[in-house]
Amino acid sequence: MIFALTSIVAAADGPPPPGPKDRCAVCGMFVAPYPNWVASLVEADGTRRFFDGPKDLFRFLARNGAEVEDKAEIWVTDYYTAKPMHAKDAVFVLGSDVLGPMGVELVPLGSAALAEEFRKDHGGESPLTFGEIDASVLKALE
Repeated sequence: MIFALTSIVAAADGPPPPGPKDRCAVCGMFVAPYPNWVASLVEADGTRRFFDGPKDLFRFLARNGAEVEDKAEIWVTDYYTAKPMHAKDAVFVLGSDVLGPMGVELVPLGSAALAEEFRKDHGGESPLTFGEIDASVLKALE
């Protein structure tokens, strides 16, 4: 497994974007070519882990969540604004016609109202909050 680590503290409006050599901490894919999907985890010491999308971020948390979740800032990229937002503030839609860099993806949105608007345009299941994404949701992404 390849881990992309950078020691940079997150800015107030989000973490700095990944560099051209940064890779997904789960699958090893370069993440910079997909700025609209980047997710990141910024640990208390400033170390960052990048992900090519929320799907791999949640896979990482499923394996390591107890160790990092409460001690780190967790970021996803809002689908409509393409700006970073705290993952715990996002609402996610699964099963839409919008695909991420590696296929089926959890699409992060800024509110439940935006998630419903997104579903009207792109389909998908009922919106999920950060805490509702569990092993059964990750299994549906396979």
